[in-house]
Amino acid sequence: MLNTEYKFGEVHTLLPQIENRNDKVNFKSIFENANGGVSLLAFKEGQVLAEHLAPGELMVYVIEGEIEFTMIDRKNHLKAGDFMLIGESVPHSVIAKADSKVMLVKIKA
Repeated sequence: MLNTEYKFGEVHTLLPQIENRNDKVNFKSIFENANGGVSLLAFKEGQVLAEHLAPGELMVYVIEGEIEFTMIDRKNHLKAGDFMLIGESVPHSVIAKADSKVMLVKIKA
């Protein structure tokens, strides 16, 4: 079953779908089903997403801003236009180096 507030066939502009919040990292699901989904994350500069395990195979794409993405104790600097892939159950964390928006694509095996 697909979970989304959007309708197939409609055109949407991506960046305005999520706003940065001062109190915490903002998450918004674009769509999700049993096989994975697509979400947006918005960070204010300095916000942290603490280390956690990838819930599936992931693609992290920086739409706007800059993040430091630590995966298995290796720091990676990603800026707008960059992406990386992460395997399932891999520990990772994020620190926003600037106000940033990130697209997360999750695929479950």
